[in-house]
Amino acid sequence: MSDVTRILGQIESGDARAAAQLLPLVYDELRRLAAAKMVQEQPGQTLQATALVHEAYIRLVDTEKVQHWNSRGHFFGAAAEAMRRILVENARQKQAQKAGGGLQRFSLEEIDLAHPARADRLLDIDEALVRLAVEAPAVAELVKLRVFVGMSVTEAAQVLGISRTTAFRHWTYARAWLRAELADQN
Repeated sequence: MSDVTRILGQIESGDARAAAQLLPLVYDELRRLAAAKMVQEQPGQTLQATALVHEAYIRLVDTEKVQHWNSRGHFFGAAAEAMRRILVENARQKQAQKAGGGLQRFSLEEIDLAHPARADRLLDIDEALVRLAVEAPAVAELVKLRVFVGMSVTEAAQVLGISRTTAFRHWTYARAWLRAELADQN
């Protein structure tokens, strides 16, 4: 059992000191993932990688809502989800501030799901991702790790505990599904 898994178990048991022990063990990896994602964001982004890590960590280790972590991979999958939600919330706030706040549609030829997403694209992708999660939850989890955390297919496969081949198959399916889904919205 890794130190991270052991400490996650202690947090689940209500040990308040365990959260302080966890941060140094996972911070560098969370910071690296957040930094990779933030590099992909548009210039002038007000949210910094450090702030993204801290906000995600606070959501993950909330002592009032103790969560069950099966493994290190489960924790990092939850971190990906937390970062996705933070980025989507940030994009929604930016959209609300724009004149009219309306979303603009985009050409499907321009979309590359593993690259930077403008706020309007991010919201469209998030809405489609919610629908994908109903149809194929495992595929949606892979997309979250790729799009919102910036992991490679191989890294996402490791976090999800699936083979590299399965991850590439899921990624191919997800790209095709999302393109078709987003095309229906235009």
